[in-house]
Amino acid sequence: MKVALVHYWLIGMRGGEKVLESLLNIYPDADIYCHVVDRSKLSSKLALAKINATFISKLPFAISRYQNYLPLMPIALEQLDLSGYDLIISSESGPAKGVITRPDAVHICYCHSPMRYVWDMYHDYTRGFGFFKKLIIAILLHYVRLWDYASAARVDHFIANSSYISSRIKKYYGRTSRVINPPVDFSKFNISESVGDYYLCLGQLVSYKRADLAVKAFNLSGKKLIIVGEGEMKDELIRMAGPNVTILGKQSFDSIKFLYANCRALIFPGVEDFGIVPLEAMASGRPVIAYGKGGVLDSIIDGKTGVYFHEQSVDALNSAIDFFELNIDRFNPVYIREHASLFSTEVFEESIRLHIESLMSGSNPNEIN
Repeated sequence: MKVALVHYWLIGMRGGEKVLESLLNIYPDADIYCHVVDRSKLSSKLALAKINATFISKLPFAISRYQNYLPLMPIALEQLDLSGYDLIISSESGPAKGVITRPDAVHICYCHSPMRYVWDMYHDYTRGFGFFKKLIIAILLHYVRLWDYASAARVDHFIANSSYISSRIKKYYGRTSRVINPPVDFSKFNISESVGDYYLCLGQLVSYKRADLAVKAFNLSGKKLIIVGEGEMKDELIRMAGPNVTILGKQSFDSIKFLYANCRALIFPGVEDFGIVPLEAMASGRPVIAYGKGGVLDSIIDGKTGVYFHEQSVDALNSAIDFFELNIDRFNPVYIREHASLFSTEVFEESIRLHIESLMSGSNPNEIN
C-alpha cells in the first residue's frame, strides 16, 4: 500500500508537525507533501523524510511569507499528482485536504481545525485592517471559504483532534468525525520534588490566547506570574505587566521543562482547538487552571487535574485560582501525570493505526454525528 501524507506547511515543530511525525512512525515509507518546507526547523526524523513541496515553495519569500499565498494554495494542492497512492492522510489546519485522489483511493483527514481565519475567527484576524486591505482580504477569503467547504467532500473520513473540533467539522463541513486526541511526548517531562511560588502562562502571545487576561488578573491579585512566549502582543503585555508579572519571551526546552515542573499551576485563559501545553504541564505533575471551553474539555478533569473557570474575566480567573489554593491537596502530582499518560505518543499511534485499519477493511467505526 502506497501512502501519502499531506501537510499544510513545514516551518517548525508545533502540535501539527508532531502529529505528522507520528503518522510517519506508523507509515515510515510514506511520501510527504506540503506547500513550503524549512528542513532546518524540523525534527531529524521529518528533516530526513521524503518531502515534496507545491509550487508555492518556488514563489518569492515563500518560507517567511507563505501566508500571503493562501489564495493560491487551493490551486497548488490540485496540481499534486497523487494517482499512485492507495491511502492519503491529510493533516488539516491550513489548506491540505483539497488534494485530488483517484476514485478507489482512501482519503482520511486528520483535522486539527477548520481554517480559523476563514471561519469562526475571520473577524478577529481582520480587525484593525484598513478599508482597502479588509476589502481585498474579504474577496480572497470568500473564494477560499467556498473552496474549503467544497473540498471537504473530497475526504472519505474525518478524524478530529478534539470533541470541540468535531463539532466545528459538523458545523462548517456538515461531516461526521471520529475524535482521536493528538499526542504529547510524555517521556520528556517529569515531576519535580519541589514547587515554586509562581504560576505559569505559556504559548504564542497573540490576542485569542488571552495572555492579557492573565496579566490583568495577576496585576490585581499580586500573585507571581511568569509568561513564556513570543508574538504580536508581547510589547503590549510588557507595558501592562505589574512588578509581580515576568515576561520571559522565548525559552529553551530545558527551561520550559523546569518551569512546568516547578510552577504552582499552569494558567490557560484562551480557547484552543485541543491544547498540547496543558498536557505538557500535566505530564509534569502540575494542574491547569483553564477557561472551560474548547479542546481542554477533553483533557482536564475539573477538581482533579485542574480547575475550570467559565467566563473570560479577571474575577472568574482569580476565583478559580483562589479555589485551587484553598483545595490544593486535591491535586496529586502522580495522579495528574498518570492522567496525562493517556495522551501519550504510543496511545495516539496505536489508536490511529487501529482506526485506519478498520476504515481500510471496510468496517464502520463510530463517528460523532
